Amino acid sequence: MIAAVGQADLNPGALKLVEVELGPVLERMPGRMPVVVRAVAGAPVAVGRAVRAAGRELVVVTPAPEMSPSMPPTDEQEAVGELLCLAGQVRPLEYDAAVRDACVGADERIIAKCRRLLAVWDGSPSNGRDATAHLVAYARARGIPVEVLWPEGAVRQAISGTPRTPSRLPIA
Repeated sequence: MIAAVGQADLNPGALKLVEVELGPVLERMPGRMPVVVRAVAGAPVAVGRAVRAAGRELVVVTPAPEMSPSMPPTDEQEAVGELLCLAGQVRPLEYDAAVRDACVGADERIIAKCRRLLAVWDGSPSNGRDATAHLVAYARARGIPVEVLWPEGAVRQAISGTPRTPSRLPIA
C-alpha cells in the first residue's frame, strides 16, 4: 500500500492543484497498490479524488476509540463524508481524532505498514497543528520511499484565513 499524508489547511485552489498534479504521480508509481489516507479534511480529500480518478483503490482509516466508530469534528464532516464515499475500503483504527498526538500516532502506524509515502507538503517544519514534516522524517528513518508533492501556486491558509507562505521549499 501507499500511505498519503498532507497539510490540512490547503485552500480550495491548492486542493484542486494537488488533485490535478497527483494523476501523473500515481500513474508512475509501481503496480496498482491501493492508497491509504486517514479520514481528515485537507490534502487527503484531494488525494482521494485523484486516486479514484486514476482507477486505484482508496482505503480510508477512520477513528474508532475503544473500537467504536466516532463522528468527525463538525468542521470536517463534509470532507470525511466525501472520503468515505470515495473509499473502496474503510478500516477502523483505535485512536481519538480530537487528540493531535493520537492522530500523529495513527499516521505513524499507517505509514509503518506501507511500502511508500506520498506527502503533500510545502516543506515547512512541524508545528503544534501540522505534523507532515514529522511524518516525512518518520518514513525516511524507516527506509520507506517518500514522494513529496507541492504544486506551484499552492497556498496554505493561516488560522485567520489569510494565505500563508511556506518557510522553505520541499526537499524531494
